Amino acid sequence: MEVIGFDLAGDAAALQALFERYRTVVNCTGFVAGPGTQLKITRAALDAKVERYFPWQFGVDYDVVGQGSGQPVFDEQYEVRQLLRAQQQTEWVIISTGMFTSFLFEPAFDVVNLAARTVHGLGTWDTRVTVTTPEDIGRLTTEILLAEPRIANEVVYVAGDTISYGELAEVVERVTGYAFEKTLWSLDKLRADLALAPDDVMTRYRAAFALGDGMWWDKANTFNAKHGIETVDVAHYLQHLLEA
Repeated sequence: MEVIGFDLAGDAAALQALFERYRTVVNCTGFVAGPGTQLKITRAALDAKVERYFPWQFGVDYDVVGQGSGQPVFDEQYEVRQLLRAQQQTEWVIISTGMFTSFLFEPAFDVVNLAARTVHGLGTWDTRVTVTTPEDIGRLTTEILLAEPRIANEVVYVAGDTISYGELAEVVERVTGYAFEKTLWSLDKLRADLALAPDDVMTRYRAAFALGDGMWWDKANTFNAKHGIETVDVAHYLQHLLEA
């Protein structure tokens, strides 16, 4: 194993030259280099003619979400899918994971605030969200990469849990043993918040996840469920978080 340094924000041609040394590229960079990062990396992988490419699509179902969700990075992710499907030279595998489980408990996101003992539902209490831990995403990505028969040009769904915001509130109270103040943030309220602060990242995320469509899928139909691979659900994640 070798660690190779490179400048993701630098010249695209240098990135292409780096990728030309490899048959498979798994993109785990996220959005660290700002808007356009994922399109830039994807174009470099295609121009390098790598045999197989796993883009950074470890998130929601961008085909269903489409464009105009209120979250610009979602729009870019949709464009990445269109770019991959428009060519036939490089095989691609998209792994849809939903939200990182930890994000539910991120104070800045403010869905579950353990310190304040509050839970905010997004959209409706029945709105659902799929979540997976990064550790499970890493394990499942390896399984999918090495799977036989080979997976190619396909969207693969995985999940640690699929849960409604109402169910989330119940889990939080049961696992912590405390009563939480529960407040519903309607889609209209969240869109109004977004109109007042269109550049606020967390406001964008709340408005996007309140839509529901494309943010969840049935865990029973996922790659991990079909192959009997256990993953961490919200209750167990929270239990470990409280014990840490």
